[in-house]
Amino acid sequence: MIDFLHSSAVWGVLLTIGAFALGTWLNRKTGKAWCNPLLLGSIFVIVLLSALDIPYADYKASASPVSYLLLPATVSLAIPLYEKWELLQKNVVAILAGILSGVLTSLGSIMAMAWILKMEHIQAATLMPKSVTTAIGMDVAAALGGMAPLAGAVIILTGIVGSLIAESVCRICHIQDKMSKGIAIGTAAHAIGTSKALQMGEIEGAMSGLAIAVSGILTAFLAPVAATFLP
Repeated sequence: MIDFLHSSAVWGVLLTIGAFALGTWLNRKTGKAWCNPLLLGSIFVIVLLSALDIPYADYKASASPVSYLLLPATVSLAIPLYEKWELLQKNVVAILAGILSGVLTSLGSIMAMAWILKMEHIQAATLMPKSVTTAIGMDVAAALGGMAPLAGAVIILTGIVGSLIAESVCRICHIQDKMSKGIAIGTAAHAIGTSKALQMGEIEGAMSGLAIAVSGILTAFLAPVAATFLP
């Protein structure tokens, strides 16, 4: 089996697509929010790699074409934003203030956690960009002295959790404004959360897509400043 996988250049791509397709099928079949296709797909891949004793490095190399699609997929989220451009222009100050508040809260929570739990610098730096898209967050974590691969896993987990609890949090906190929902979800749960926001509505999806880009830029500038206060 290992020899066959080494001889195939695209087995990682096929495994990734197949695992996600299976997760999507189970999600539709069960109708349960916790059956997130990305979460289930990740579990399927981990189980298969562990069962066949396949090194992660081999899988990562074979599945690299999928990673190349991450950036254009993120950029494509600008399409719903373009369709709501007038709404953005009318509320630009409130929108930017909301995103900035979310970024500061995210960074502040990691700083507080680092001091309370007495984390090492490398651990806190890895968690610092947890709420931005993987394409930005992994580079930010590496620049701060953190572990980029682990940061990627934390970012994905953050997005999955955010997408699962987004509607419940908005309901509990009585957040009814569509723009507010989108900004909160995009700032806290990046692209994975945005997929949920798009299901909630066009305005939510557009604002969430904007929040991904702006929060990523703000985090890239503010995270190094916050990192200087880490233990």
